[in-house]
Amino acid sequence: RLAHALRSRSLGGKIIYYISPQVWAWKRSRIPQMAQSLDLMLCIFPFEAELYEQSGLRTIFVGHPIIENLEAKRIETTRDQNLIGLFPGSRAREVRKLMPILIEVVRELQARRPELRFEIAAASDAIAREIRQALPPINRSLGEIGIVTGEAAGTMQRSAVGIVASGSATLEAAFFRLPFVLIYKVATMTYLAGRMLIQVNHLGMPNVLANREIVPEFIQRNARPSAIADAVMNLLDDRPVRERMLADFDEIIAK
Repeated sequence: RLAHALRSRSLGGKIIYYISPQVWAWKRSRIPQMAQSLDLMLCIFPFEAELYEQSGLRTIFVGHPIIENLEAKRIETTRDQNLIGLFPGSRAREVRKLMPILIEVVRELQARRPELRFEIAAASDAIAREIRQALPPINRSLGEIGIVTGEAAGTMQRSAVGIVASGSATLEAAFFRLPFVLIYKVATMTYLAGRMLIQVNHLGMPNVLANREIVPEFIQRNARPSAIADAVMNLLDDRPVRERMLADFDEIIAK
């Protein structure tokens, strides 16, 4: 709307849009309208350029800024084969939805392999408080669970396997070559409304980039603790499955 307003006032100059809105997921019909108001689109995912070029809008794929940011967060460490990283998201509402599921997954995994430990990455102090509120009544029965704040990159590089909420963290996990499963759950009405609007087959960005499911997705009613635990154990124990996922990560990050 800003670009359209500037164009309609004939203020001159070129209008460049940096970081495309996710119209490929939500409303592709917006693209021809955007093409009328913009001179250049700079996009961060490789498949976006072709989508915009079809409308006549000049588009350049410039790469994702997250790559440079994550490169600076690499640390010298080795993976702890008994450590599972939990990444419940950066919004309080999604953390409240996902923590009960994660708690049950921890129970399942500890019943199967008591030596496993867990580390929860909190995006902020406020999110860490939400997580602690979910844990205290049952923490003693769950064994060793650590909470770290603002250190998700470190947890991703130390953990053997991750359980990651849908969002930018899925791309970060792929960058750090952390085998993981994706989970997500929202209010039922929100989910139903979203499914009516979303035009992609996958929720996780690694899967969207690969155009197939390279990371198991457990969404809404499919986010069952026993199924998630099965997938985590598979990544812990099945070396070919792990290696195949890591090779896929290398391919999409290279893009």
